Amino acid sequence: MNDFLRISDALSAATDRLRQTSESPRLDAELLLARALDVQRSYLFAHPEEEMDSGGVERFSSSVERRVDGMPMAYITGEKEFWSMTLIVTPATLVPRPETEVLVEQALMHIPRRAEMQVLDLGTGSGAVALAIARERPACEIVATDISEGALFVARENARQTMVPNVEFLLGNWIEPVADRKFDMVVSNPPYVASSDPHLDKLQHEPQLALAAGSDGLDAIRQIATDAVGIMNPDGKILFEHGESQADAIAAILEAAGWSDISNTKDLAGLPRVTTASSKQ
Repeated sequence: MNDFLRISDALSAATDRLRQTSESPRLDAELLLARALDVQRSYLFAHPEEEMDSGGVERFSSSVERRVDGMPMAYITGEKEFWSMTLIVTPATLVPRPETEVLVEQALMHIPRRAEMQVLDLGTGSGAVALAIARERPACEIVATDISEGALFVARENARQTMVPNVEFLLGNWIEPVADRKFDMVVSNPPYVASSDPHLDKLQHEPQLALAAGSDGLDAIRQIATDAVGIMNPDGKILFEHGESQADAIAAILEAAGWSDISNTKDLAGLPRVTTASSKQ
């Protein structure tokens, strides 16, 4: 991309470059150019013949190359929409996925609107799930744990920016920071990709610790399902997001760990996505 390109030319060139990486190359190009020029997307449509200065070209070219290299748009722009919230995301956290909203929806179905429940979010990452539940159920107390200090820094900043006060963030591995407490609900979007899954190559920019969990992808779920039994109040609920082919295996894991009333919910694509179970205590 040469200096002083017209906006229309820059968009065309970037769209062509992004076809090899993105499912929405034109949209990505528009978002990246608007960010590089610090304007709204509508400005690009209204001023297609305007020439960009060298600084704008350099910023745009750099972001396009990062996208071509496979970096998620959310890492380039630094934000992602989730549950009508604009959340900060960095390479320390997974990029929140639309299907994770199914986990939030299912959790909210089990929490009455004015309930004062204790809810635990394990592996909170950007804080997306914890903040969504906390915002919808302000009388509840949400505790969110993560083993990554970088992720918790992002999650706390998201809580501050979204002005959601009823979330406590704790550093530690799964339930370790709260092993002496009791909860009415545990939710988790844990790593559930098999360590040998070739799809991990396409996710190289995201934290592998938050993606892969052993040879079958179920190591984290096994640990949580077992350990969470001891921190549940009577009739408590546990909810996992998981891969589309893992529902039966997870049901077996939960049953073996002593959970009951196991059910599964599909996402908008019709794929098994969230498994829910009840404690027997």
